[in-house]
Amino acid sequence: MKCLLTFLLLATTSASSIAQTGSYAEMLGWPRDARVVILHVDDAGMSHDSNEGALNALEKGVASSFSVMMPCPWVPEIVRYIKAHPRHDGGLHLTLTSEWNNYRWPPLSGKPAVPGLVDTEGAMWPEVEAVVKHASADEVDKEIRAQLDRALAMGFIPTHLDSHMGTLFASETFLEKYIRLGIEKQIPVMFPGGHNSYLKEELMGREKEALQKAGKWTNDTQQKEPEILQKTTAVGKMIWDAGLPVLDDLHKNSGDWNMPENARTSDAALQKFYTKKYSETIGALKPGLTMVIMHCTRPSETFGHISGSGTRRKGDMLAMMDPAFKKFLEQKGIIITTWREVMERRNKLK
Repeated sequence: MKCLLTFLLLATTSASSIAQTGSYAEMLGWPRDARVVILHVDDAGMSHDSNEGALNALEKGVASSFSVMMPCPWVPEIVRYIKAHPRHDGGLHLTLTSEWNNYRWPPLSGKPAVPGLVDTEGAMWPEVEAVVKHASADEVDKEIRAQLDRALAMGFIPTHLDSHMGTLFASETFLEKYIRLGIEKQIPVMFPGGHNSYLKEELMGREKEALQKAGKWTNDTQQKEPEILQKTTAVGKMIWDAGLPVLDDLHKNSGDWNMPENARTSDAALQKFYTKKYSETIGALKPGLTMVIMHCTRPSETFGHISGSGTRRKGDMLAMMDPAFKKFLEQKGIIITTWREVMERRNKLK
């Protein structure tokens, strides 16, 4: 296999071939105009409340996929569920950070093996930037392989790989290790290598907001395509050519939605707000295969000692459980799929 970093330099020459063949959803056998969505829950295994939220979203709602943080304390509970429900879509949320103040976890590899991944408390670094600063790509590779090894040792065969807090996307050398592992093991990796229309709009919107706050935005300001998206087409093509499926787009911004105070007054109000936001944003998606990332949690009093994000995570869960949201998806003809189905379709094309 050619080095990924070589492909990162080939975006211009590779882009035309993807555009000519249509979306990855179409290449996987869906109609040209189909909007195909993986409704995906991150952070299973992080806590009991996270497990309950993920399962509520899947069993009582429309969520179709989730991924597990293997270094975390509540992994055995969610893995037992996965083994009892083998057709469910469970992946690995490859974890290189430990971001909460009073609830933390170390790398599975141990400090002697991966000292660059460990902070002064003996846990993983809380910030992505600190991981990039202190850890080597070889340490990252060792740790993500340890997380896969633990899953397999427990009898959990993951349907896909993705990245907690996007850490594996923060460095080209980290990204290479992540994609190489997926190709080597023939496990799908979360990677948006298609048109990226929604992701592009989101990233440019954040840039505009930052410039406005800094007083550097004018009506004449010209924005360039985000650098992170300039190389994705080439990498997506390389992943596809290696036998794995590729996303056309990524929806990951529910944690940034500006929640009004009246949405916090009751579960019904919270559900209404999040259902409205998901309906608006998913309704605006372009044809293709899109992964929609959320963090469904049923926050107990204990969860409040872990994170202040409980209300937002509960909003994600309640939206997935809302019959009105299910009806919206049906009315708009949104096709819900899983990583399992996506890989099965990709295998048929080999």
